Amino acid sequence: MKRGNRICNPSSVFPALTVIYGVLFFILSSTASADGSLTFCDNTSVSVKIKIWVDGIEGQTLEGQSATFSAKIPKTANGLAKQSAVFANPLNCCSNLSSELSGFTALARRGDCDYLIKAKVAQAAGAAGLVVINDSEDIVEMSCSEKTALDVSISVVMISKIGGDVLNKSLSAGGKVELLVYAPESPIIDPGAACLWLMAVTTVVCASLWPDITKSGATNGNYDELSPKPNHKDNEDEIIEMSTMTAVIFVISASTFLVLLYLFMSSWFIWVLIVFFCLGAVEGMHSCIVALVKSKCRGCGQKTVNVPLFGTTTAMSLLVLLFCMSFAIFWVWTRKESYSWVGQDILGICLIIAVLQLAQLPNIKVATVLLCCAFMYDIFWVFISPLFFHDSVMISVAQGDISSGESIPMVLRFPRLFDPWGGYSILGFGDILFPGLLLSFTVRYDKAKKRTWQSGYFVWLAIGYACGLLLTYLALYLMNGHGQPALLYLVPCTLGTCIILGLVRNELKELWSYNANESKQTLVGDEEA
Repeated sequence: MKRGNRICNPSSVFPALTVIYGVLFFILSSTASADGSLTFCDNTSVSVKIKIWVDGIEGQTLEGQSATFSAKIPKTANGLAKQSAVFANPLNCCSNLSSELSGFTALARRGDCDYLIKAKVAQAAGAAGLVVINDSEDIVEMSCSEKTALDVSISVVMISKIGGDVLNKSLSAGGKVELLVYAPESPIIDPGAACLWLMAVTTVVCASLWPDITKSGATNGNYDELSPKPNHKDNEDEIIEMSTMTAVIFVISASTFLVLLYLFMSSWFIWVLIVFFCLGAVEGMHSCIVALVKSKCRGCGQKTVNVPLFGTTTAMSLLVLLFCMSFAIFWVWTRKESYSWVGQDILGICLIIAVLQLAQLPNIKVATVLLCCAFMYDIFWVFISPLFFHDSVMISVAQGDISSGESIPMVLRFPRLFDPWGGYSILGFGDILFPGLLLSFTVRYDKAKKRTWQSGYFVWLAIGYACGLLLTYLALYLMNGHGQPALLYLVPCTLGTCIILGLVRNELKELWSYNANESKQTLVGDEEA
């Protein structure tokens, strides 16, 4: 669409954006629920910690999940009395127990009857609590279907098979095993999540502005003759411009690969991903470092060396490549250490920056197709896929292979600093790449139209991205930590902001069918004139 002569005051856009963000907050706020004090089948299931003492010596702490019909579990271990643990007899806890369990916590195996029956049998025998041991390494939610209030007054939790083996080993050795069950709450705002938010926003902004960040100052003719990079034609050949068909095929391919990951998740499959991640990350880190060095030191890349099988390259480029390869190898070697997230994030950010320099959106038409497909992709594989696969495919894949402890590397992560549950806040690469493609387009558009930050689009979309990510974390909190499709909030806050601004400024038609090549030719003609 042809750009009008009058630029709308940006402040007039704020009411529309406020309405959109307010509606999203309203929708999210309706999902919040309060914990009830009565015991029903639909009470909130919470994660629990189980402290263990063997012969009075504190051992490891297990993790579990409370039943939806369990009595309320204390949030802190302070002031709670330890309870001795004993295996139920019969072990499935499905019929009257052969011994009185007054004051004891009963341990029962999963299976043979409903969870609610196990709880009532254990309570009838005088047990102070019931721990159900799963027959696999994961933990499932124990639920029931009765609609009326229940007479269950004991805590009922489930632990994994591994946790059950720990208890069984201690009891089989003849030791006295005591348990203490509590359900600590995560902080409303964890600094780790705030740091990940800042990391993601900074990454998408830096990646969008990367050509300006690495733009060199004064030119050096001798250096230009040695370095092939300044050749604009070569740079254009390296850029992949997406089309509407490419966008659709990309999302379909991503869905197919996600299903394969879900169905064939194993340590060797994750190793394949690690290898591909490292290859791409090394290339991305190399290109980022070389670009930064060249922008600050024009003469650093003049010395060339001949590398067998690879031909001639600059000494600086070779040294950077060796450093990047060493960095990636070190990360792979220490990927299960507590500090490995630092290396993974550095590699991931470099990869994201490199991808956003390689792939570009030509106009808002392609951006709308891509982001709308990604929007539906994220919602389907997080919220709707359990109807077909019995699990949230996206969340299951993000958790990796639980048995081997391997996780997929295509995420940014930051440790939860003050969360009693530990773990990491994570954000998938797609939640940065998809909106990043749109933000990168607005940077090029603003530059071609010689817009200021107020009259342009990039700054407002960057603010929209930051707000969308905040909405994601708000939804994560309101939905009790259930994994969220970040693009559900990021797409309306970025693409929606762009479309609203285009409508208000009477520029949507031009954005929709924008052609960068035509714009360049117009600018060249204006300069020659």
